[in-house]
Amino acid sequence: MITTIFSKSRPFNYILIISSLILCFLLLEYQNNEWQSSSLLIIKKIGLLLLLVASLLLTNFISKRNGLSKETSFPMLFFLLFLILLPSTLDNFKLVASNFFVLLGFRKLISLQSLTMTKEKIFDASIWIFVATLFHFWSILYLLLLFFSIILHVSRDYRNWLLPYIALFLVSIVFLFASLIFNKLWIYQLIESAQTNFDFDYFTNSFQNISFSIFTTIAALFFIAQNLSLSSKPLILNAAYKKIIMSFLIGITIFLISPYKSNSVLVFTFMPLSVMAASYIEESEVKWMKETTVGIIIGLCLLSFFFQL
Repeated sequence: MITTIFSKSRPFNYILIISSLILCFLLLEYQNNEWQSSSLLIIKKIGLLLLLVASLLLTNFISKRNGLSKETSFPMLFFLLFLILLPSTLDNFKLVASNFFVLLGFRKLISLQSLTMTKEKIFDASIWIFVATLFHFWSILYLLLLFFSIILHVSRDYRNWLLPYIALFLVSIVFLFASLIFNKLWIYQLIESAQTNFDFDYFTNSFQNISFSIFTTIAALFFIAQNLSLSSKPLILNAAYKKIIMSFLIGITIFLISPYKSNSVLVFTFMPLSVMAASYIEESEVKWMKETTVGIIIGLCLLSFFFQL
């Protein structure tokens, strides 16, 4: 029943998933009344919600446009489920913004396989990654994915290797001027965020620990399944799936080394993991197994969300 609903891509599914995201966001924000007394904070919360919806739609666009999933709603569904499984993500503007710009960059990198307008795509992806870095420094690790994509598709043209440095120069100049004009502390905050921390004793309650354990189990399942099925993927999509896997590993690395630990830092893994999860469900031929897997994940995510409210 559940897989039947989301096995198609139709307006009803979009409305259902986006409405669910908005409802969960409002339920979480209802617990904190401080933002309601400030018009600036209200605008920030609206902006955060728009970024979450945009990230949801962008994940769906990337997976469908590049043939990583069928005409289903599973990528959007799993992205939503990961958000509510780790609900602190719904209230972290900087991480959501950083991940959104990473998604914009990833969209360009994964389309490099078409070999059209390659220089523009490399430059645009570089810009978006450096902008993402301004919100969360360690998203700069996605430059590894950028250079990996260049190696896969357009490594022979030396100019492609220079474009990221030009993008770095442009973003740095704009950021420095903006900081000097509006707030010099931005520079110090960015430098401070470049530190690392391997202390994982950050859980404030047992439910956060449980939700992390559930996420780790789900991620391990879909990551292993994706790697085992990689050889059976169409050759034309092989490079795209390798980028998905590398993107997931970079997201895990960002979580491991980020100085300010929280479950929300795992947001960088949501998109690639959603694509891997959708691929697993779509390729499963046993209907009862698909239903059971999706049903259990939905149940665990909902229970985890309401216990953390």
